[in-house]
Amino acid sequence: MAKRIVVVVSQGQSPHPAKRTLEEDLVTRLLMESGLEVMVIPHLYDLQPDGTGVLALQGVGGPMIVLSWLFDRAARWTLDRHNIRGAAGMTLLKADDEEEDDDESENGNGKSHAEGADDAGGNGKERVIDTRPIPARKIYCIDLRARTTAEPFLQEIQRIVAEHQTKVVDLLGWGASDSSASPTPPPTMAAPMTAPVAAPQPAPSPTATSAHAVGPIAAEAADGGSRVPLRVAEDIGRRWYPVIDYSRCTNCMECIDFCLFGVYGVDRQETILVEQPDNCRKGCPACSRVCPENAIIFPQHKTPAIAGAEGLASALKIDLSALFGAPEGAADALEVAARERDEQLMLAGRQAVGMAVGMPKRQAEAPAGKRDELDSLIDSLDDLDL
Repeated sequence: MAKRIVVVVSQGQSPHPAKRTLEEDLVTRLLMESGLEVMVIPHLYDLQPDGTGVLALQGVGGPMIVLSWLFDRAARWTLDRHNIRGAAGMTLLKADDEEEDDDESENGNGKSHAEGADDAGGNGKERVIDTRPIPARKIYCIDLRARTTAEPFLQEIQRIVAEHQTKVVDLLGWGASDSSASPTPPPTMAAPMTAPVAAPQPAPSPTATSAHAVGPIAAEAADGGSRVPLRVAEDIGRRWYPVIDYSRCTNCMECIDFCLFGVYGVDRQETILVEQPDNCRKGCPACSRVCPENAIIFPQHKTPAIAGAEGLASALKIDLSALFGAPEGAADALEVAARERDEQLMLAGRQAVGMAVGMPKRQAEAPAGKRDELDSLIDSLDDLDL
């Protein structure tokens, strides 16, 4: 039996009228679509790892479409941080000003070319994601900032559902024996959605605003009326912590050397992870500047490059600090990062360390690879002292 697609609407951090209107319009329209289940959660980035929001998301075993007020890449790796994983589904709906690869498509590992290890500069480095199994389902992330009305999002979701149904039909061989007959779709994809998905049933939260705040996703109302979404209520506050993009991360450990607040650690496989996220100093993105692969994301940062925007190839050795929000006239990103770290150290009552501690060394010590035309171009740009 095919699993229905769960559409998750992650609410904005503030009850902005325009944002709430878009969110609720989407929920209302999605409930009229067959083949979907609908879940509404607080802001994805602010969820606590042991909260009802994460538990509900972890209970979804099939394909998922996540609509959030975050860049697609930031949302995907925020989910990954909570062990909510799957192959990256390609979405066509992008913000008008977001850079996009014309030839972006999925490769055999479920990653787009923009995310693939070899495509992040073509240097062939092993990425952490290459060593991790990918669950046999897709997760599609869509930035709610891409449009201001519900219709474009609805059309993209319909496209994804149709694509998913087609793949299920092909996989099961529906109608293959008689090409003249119309294939009969799997009944679970067209039937009214009254059955719950395998999601946890947490106890009702005191902050819940509806009798349906927890329970079966998109279940029918008890009186047999209109279907309602699962609304997950959780008492959360705004958070600030780094998210690691493992499709770019090479496990070089530059971040753990640089950060002096105990944010980073390693797991049993000696892989870097964000171990103590709430140790991070609010507003400080310094570790993202020292990452040689641009693998560290701060989803709430005002600068797109740090917040997770696509299109910035980390292996390009161009040091244009302005792209990362550096003040005009700053020498380079490392000096900016050191200054930001010193500011936080002093605010915490500690001594500033400047460039003397935790500056990137591993990449400088790595053996030089064969130079190509890109290296020459970058050297020319460096000579211009941009």
